[in-house]
Amino acid sequence: MHLKEIALFNSLSEENIKKIEDISSLVKLNANDILFYEGDRPKYLHIILEGVIKLYKTDAKGHQLFLYQFTPVSLIGELANFENFPFPATAEAVIASKVLKVDYKKLSVKILKDSNFSMEIIKSISKKAKILQNVIHQEMILTTEAKIAKLLVEHGELFSQLKNGQIAALINTTPETLSRTITKFKKSNYILVDKGHQMKILDIEALKSLYQ
Repeated sequence: MHLKEIALFNSLSEENIKKIEDISSLVKLNANDILFYEGDRPKYLHIILEGVIKLYKTDAKGHQLFLYQFTPVSLIGELANFENFPFPATAEAVIASKVLKVDYKKLSVKILKDSNFSMEIIKSISKKAKILQNVIHQEMILTTEAKIAKLLVEHGELFSQLKNGQIAALINTTPETLSRTITKFKKSNYILVDKGHQMKILDIEALKSLYQ
């Protein structure tokens, strides 16, 4: 992918694009590889180009609290760069992924004064504020059944890419609860699961009604 194809960079001049290319590297991650840990000091601006990256916090007992999953093309963890504080959560690849890492210190010297680029950064931070609202809503208001319905509607492809345990972890539930809910959805004719374990939504409005 050429940098000009990324919304964050498409307003920049070819000269500035070349500067960014010179301070960037492409990282390939396998499923379960860590992009950065909670508490790490930020050195790079991370841009997801392919795959899915999940963000989670870990409690004192080592339990993961899933926060959000990011798909291409999006920034992840950028606020830690701008405010210069440690990453508040861990970023882990859910499936094979590619991430562009841009040296933030060099970027801030070369590019950040560009007004168009700064506006794209503001848009990204605004999006993260909405994501935080969604996390609060999901964890404090939605039932487990509603969370599963929402995941099916918004990221149904994950059900064919991940194991039950991985999907359950994404919504902070157990594999057993996930299986029971999927069975319930099948009996209600909300979804269909074929012999190859591929899932198809039959009644999207019924699923949406569970969380909207």
